[in-house]
Amino acid sequence: MCVGVMGTALISPLYPLYKAAWQLRTSDISLIYVVYMVGALFGLLFMGRLSDTLGFRRVMLAGLLLGWGGTLLTMLAWSLPSLNVGRFAVGLSSSLIVTSASVGLVQISRDGASQRISMITSFLLAFGFGLGPLIGGFIGHWLPHPLMITYVPSLVLGVLAVYALMRVQLKHHEASMSAALGWRTFIPRMAWASRSDSLAFMLTCACPFFAFGVFGIYASMAPLFLETMIPWHGPVVSGTSIGVILLASAMTQLACARMSLRWCGLLGLLAVVLSNAMLVLNFKLGSPAVFIIGVCATASGHGLCLLAGISMVNRIASPTERSGLISTYLVCGYVGSIVPLIGVGWLADHHGLPVAISALGLGVIAAATPLAVWFFQHPRMREA
Repeated sequence: MCVGVMGTALISPLYPLYKAAWQLRTSDISLIYVVYMVGALFGLLFMGRLSDTLGFRRVMLAGLLLGWGGTLLTMLAWSLPSLNVGRFAVGLSSSLIVTSASVGLVQISRDGASQRISMITSFLLAFGFGLGPLIGGFIGHWLPHPLMITYVPSLVLGVLAVYALMRVQLKHHEASMSAALGWRTFIPRMAWASRSDSLAFMLTCACPFFAFGVFGIYASMAPLFLETMIPWHGPVVSGTSIGVILLASAMTQLACARMSLRWCGLLGLLAVVLSNAMLVLNFKLGSPAVFIIGVCATASGHGLCLLAGISMVNRIASPTERSGLISTYLVCGYVGSIVPLIGVGWLADHHGLPVAISALGLGVIAAATPLAVWFFQHPRMREA
C-alpha cells in the first residue's frame, strides 16, 4: 500500500519544471492533477468492489502493475497528453491498491484486531502519500534530469512490492476465493442517508470536500505560488511542504482520536478557513511565518475534517448501507479536489495565479465558516 500510493504525489514538486520545459499554462498544471483525481474517482466508483469478487491479491497485483506502467509512462512522457495518460493510470491504480490493501490487511491479520488494522491502514496511507513529494522534491532539486530520475525509486520499489505480494501466505479459502465477473461488479455502490439524517450527512460530506480541496491547492499549485510568498523555493521546498501536510494530518488524527466529534468538525472546518485566509493574506505580505501558519492550519484542518467525517459516517450508517455512504463521502472529497482546481486553472490563465487563488480562498472562507457553526450545532453531532 505504501509503495503503491507513494507515486501519486511524487510529481507535485516537479510541476514548475514541467511548466518551464514544455511551456505549459497554469490550467495545464491543474489539469495534470485533475486527471489523476479523475482516475482515482473512476477506480473508486467502478472498481471498488473488485476485491470482493477476485480477491485482494489479484486486484492489488493489477493495481501495482498498472501504477508501475503509469509511472513509467509519466517518466518517459514526451507531451502533455502522454503525461496525462500516465497520471490517469496512476490515479486508477491508487484506488485499486488502497481498496485491495484494506481488504488484505483484514485477511492476513488476527481476528479482533480491527482497530489496529484501521490505524495501520491510516498510517501507511499517510506515510506513502507524504513520502512521495519528499522524494520528488529532494531528487528534483539536486539530481540531474529530474523529470526522469525522480521516478526511478518508485519503479524499483514497485518491482519489490510485486515480489513481496507474491510471497504473502494466505489461508487456503482466502487464496482460492474468486467469483465470476459480472456487470453488477462495476456498478457504483453509492447511497444517501435516511431523511432524518440527510442534513447531518450533507454537513458530514462537507468535511472531505473542503479537506481534499485545500490539500489539492497545495499539491497542484504550491510549487507555482511559493516563490511569491517566501524567499526559499524550488522542488525541495514545495515537496517538503506537501509531505509535511500529509504526515502532520495523520499525526493530528492519531492525537485527536478521542476528541468530541462536534468539536473535531468545528475545529477542522475553521482550520480550513484559517489556512485559506493565510494563503490569501500572504500574496500581499510574502511572509514565511504566515506561510508556515497556513501549512499548519492546512494539515490540522485536513486531519480533523477527515477524522470527523468518517466518524460521523460510522455513526449514522447501518451495516447494510455503510459501504454506500462511505463511497458517497469519498466522492464528495474527490469532487472537492477536481471542480475548484478546474476553475482556478482557468482564472489563473486569464487573471493571474494570485487572483485565482484569492478568489477560491475567499469562496472557501464564505462557505466553510457557516458550515462549521452548523456542524457544531446540529443535534446529531452532539450524540455520544
